Amino acid sequence: MNTKKVAITIPKNILILIDNISRSKGMSRSKTITTMLEQKLVDENAAYLKRAYDAVFDDDAIKAEQESTALWFENTGNQGGQEW
Repeated sequence: MNTKKVAITIPKNILILIDNISRSKGMSRSKTITTMLEQKLVDENAAYLKRAYDAVFDDDAIKAEQESTALWFENTGNQGGQEW
């Protein structure tokens, strides 16, 4: 992994928590912060994508089109699967 050193200011109480977690997991402070930050970024990206999908499918015109298309496929009379 290509890394870059950065300097940040963290409140003392947060740093104590990070150090406690680091010790309990046998990880360096840097690795602990990196791991936590990576997970937070994954979570934030997932939330962003969910909001984007929700915004698209909250649009009544798109909802109606999706429902119409689903009903059309449903009414093709083929109950077998992907044969169409």
